[in-house]
Amino acid sequence: MSGQGDVVDGRFELLERLGSGGMGTVWRARDTVLHREVAIKEVRPTERELTGEQSRVLRERVLREARALARINHPHVVTIHHIVDTGPHPWLVMELLPGRTLQDLLEQGTLPPHEAARIGRELLSALRVAHAAGILHRDVKPANILLRGETPGSAGPSVVLTDFGIATLHGSTQLTATGDLIGSPEYMAPERIRGTDQGPAADLWSLGLVLYLAVEGVSPLRRATTLATLAAVLDDPVPPPVRSGPLAPVLSALLVRDPALRPDAERLDAMLAAVAHGIAWQPTETSERPPVTVAQLPAEPRRRTPVIAAALAVALALVGGAALVFALRDGGDTGGEGDKGGGSSSAASSPASPEPTKSSKSPDRSESPDRSESPDPTTSPESSSPGAPPASGSWVAQLFSEPVGSGADARDRRLAAVRKDVPEAKYVRSDDYASLRPGFWVIYAPGPFADGRAALRFCAERGRTAGDECVGRYLSSSGGDYDLQCKPPVSAPVGRCTRA
Repeated sequence: MSGQGDVVDGRFELLERLGSGGMGTVWRARDTVLHREVAIKEVRPTERELTGEQSRVLRERVLREARALARINHPHVVTIHHIVDTGPHPWLVMELLPGRTLQDLLEQGTLPPHEAARIGRELLSALRVAHAAGILHRDVKPANILLRGETPGSAGPSVVLTDFGIATLHGSTQLTATGDLIGSPEYMAPERIRGTDQGPAADLWSLGLVLYLAVEGVSPLRRATTLATLAAVLDDPVPPPVRSGPLAPVLSALLVRDPALRPDAERLDAMLAAVAHGIAWQPTETSERPPVTVAQLPAEPRRRTPVIAAALAVALALVGGAALVFALRDGGDTGGEGDKGGGSSSAASSPASPEPTKSSKSPDRSESPDRSESPDPTTSPESSSPGAPPASGSWVAQLFSEPVGSGADARDRRLAAVRKDVPEAKYVRSDDYASLRPGFWVIYAPGPFADGRAALRFCAERGRTAGDECVGRYLSSSGGDYDLQCKPPVSAPVGRCTRA
């Protein structure tokens, strides 16, 4: 075990331990040859001893990190100076960045949306240059983001992305054993856990979660255990942001589980730039996502069972004998947005949502039971008379949001449950309105309502007075109407309750 005062490679004197994690310790050190201070990373697992083969794999991974960083010269990417490849484990010698991590900063409180957007652009610029060089970071999180001191004329501290230790070069051989989990589960993209994609979009998902934490103050997919976190990343809806203001549509666009539907780096930079300058990002013809056609829609909704099986495969590699505990989750509720409905389950807007067109709807996409029938709650919604979806520019009382991936059966069960209190409830697919977050069946009461307050009064008369039971929502074809959400209590509504 290394300690203060030790000299590495006859040259680097260890002065102070700066931090440590599961894969090593970072020291402040003095380069006795060049007479400067550096950061030196002692790469060795802190929780277990390695076999000879594992040591070889780790060494190759560290060499890969050094080569990856050496290919990048960018103000927001940490600079590597030297590698020490002798002794029982390798060391990386990097530039010393005085200051704190983003994690340290966020422990003191959240950031305003415009400041988070500025930091997001800097991180995105680092990821773009890495991706252009064929390098994926794979572990973007607040602890791996260092802060430089403020410079004259700057809007705030600059950020530097570090710890490319688990980066993957496109086309390189995987160095991890099958099922080995490398990275921070709560920031992992779903496709990484499933093993279906390792593209740049996975880093953008992680960036989205970092920004979500920065403005909302919570990590939306963190759970009490690693197994539960993996399941949440794969299956739980991301709670719609409530404190993010103009950044909310950006987060909603980033945090979709299909990587093909996330904005690319160029479009994301434009979105963040608008928010950083205090402008709510508005979609344009060139920035809109192409409409989703029937041919592009999955042939069958994703069920929970394959999702749990994917998480279980990862979990088995992590914890022997934990399979039984994890499998129990298969019989539980969906959690997150699907727990209760209304406020916390609102289908938040995404300005990237396609405007409704006839070619973009599946046959049952917006068919809703007619409100005049007051159907039996046990009756399948599909058997009720279809009705036209609300026109753009309508206020509704949103009662619940069910992820499309949960399937039609889950949607119908939820609608039947809601109809016990609100017999006239209907459903519509959120993709039909740009003011809603795509990918949800929205269960609602159509009214008509003059404004959001009228929708809340309607709910209160039926005993639905909590923010997770009813929200007045404005349905429109404009992503700019995202913030037209009116939340209980009726006596003093929260949010924007009129469009004027």
